[in-house]
Amino acid sequence: MAGAPRATIALLSPHHPMTALPLPSPDAQAASAALCRLIAAEIDAAGGWLSFARFMERALYAPGLGYYAGGAHKFGAAGDFVTAPELSPLFAQTLAAQTAQIMALSAPHIVEVGAGSGQLAADLLLELEARAALPESYAILDLSGELRARQQATLAERAPHLAPRVRWLDRLPERFDGLVLANELLDALPVHLVVWGAEEAPEAVFERGVSVESERFVWRDRPASGRLLERAQQLAAETELPTGYLSEIGLAAGDWTAAWAPILGRGALLLIDYGFPRHEFYHPQRSEGTLMCHYRHRAHADPFYLPGLQDITAHVDFTAVVEAGHAAGLDFLGYTTQGVFLLNCGLTEVLARTPYEDRAHYLPLAASAQKLLGPSEMGELFKVMALGKGIENTLLGFAQGDRSATL
Repeated sequence: MAGAPRATIALLSPHHPMTALPLPSPDAQAASAALCRLIAAEIDAAGGWLSFARFMERALYAPGLGYYAGGAHKFGAAGDFVTAPELSPLFAQTLAAQTAQIMALSAPHIVEVGAGSGQLAADLLLELEARAALPESYAILDLSGELRARQQATLAERAPHLAPRVRWLDRLPERFDGLVLANELLDALPVHLVVWGAEEAPEAVFERGVSVESERFVWRDRPASGRLLERAQQLAAETELPTGYLSEIGLAAGDWTAAWAPILGRGALLLIDYGFPRHEFYHPQRSEGTLMCHYRHRAHADPFYLPGLQDITAHVDFTAVVEAGHAAGLDFLGYTTQGVFLLNCGLTEVLARTPYEDRAHYLPLAASAQKLLGPSEMGELFKVMALGKGIENTLLGFAQGDRSATL
């Protein structure tokens, strides 16, 4: 595009703290540079400013170049982060109890949204088979061709006899009964960055976006407007935010949840992710927000570093999610921590299948159980929420220790 700034945006500044990590391959650096040029051209076409939500969307999902749409290895020890299904089969084996109950109360169908490497799908299907509770269909909704291929390979390797039961979707189904499963999906949906007040205008609300200056991405604030401003003003009225407070508003997470309301006939959405209820999310001491990036198992806070080669995430405001779902017509079915949820679903019983005397197998499983359950690991930060339609029974995972009152 004529006039678009050349995004030779320095991918690896010698002063950047991340340069101590292994350098990406030349092909990966070239792909990131191409994505920088794409985003810079869009910024120019938009008049020199782009919302961070749009920047994050392009960085993660731009076809062929975004982090989740390109070829970077993301999950597991060789990737940038480890999810619960990658950590241990205990997660899926325990989750199977809740999965089986929801299917029994609705219909024997599963849609997993954002299935990562396919590890959860494979382990869950194997455990459901062992429990004589296999679904009639298991669909995966994932927009990444690279991830789809990896999911197919994982299923072919770990559960080849069950692989034909799995199909892939390109969009939300028109109607669905059964379980919608989303593990660490909402944190990867684009968020807006908002600044509440400034010294010269303490009542103002600004949206922090992205511009290009001296061939680098830079932050630029402008007055918030529209739906984002309305939400920001609502939050300011509900919480005590100091002047200059910076945080995220995840409109996309609520929109995604609400989109299932007209689709779901009888069944449940099971949402597993890291996050907080609103009063904790917008705590006065959390004044820099929750935005975080992951590259080669190193967490940092610079979303402009190697666009397309690193993950960009934000914690989930679970109060906003339940509000959006309820307003759209979904019933609230439960909310608790991952640790409590997995204990309710029988993780200790699943672990006990492996004899303690079999140290070679038991000790790694016990260590992974501690990571899944421990308050200082994943057990407290990660939450589980269920929303649905047509389900009257108490769900197994929320039978004890439900934290609905904190929302």
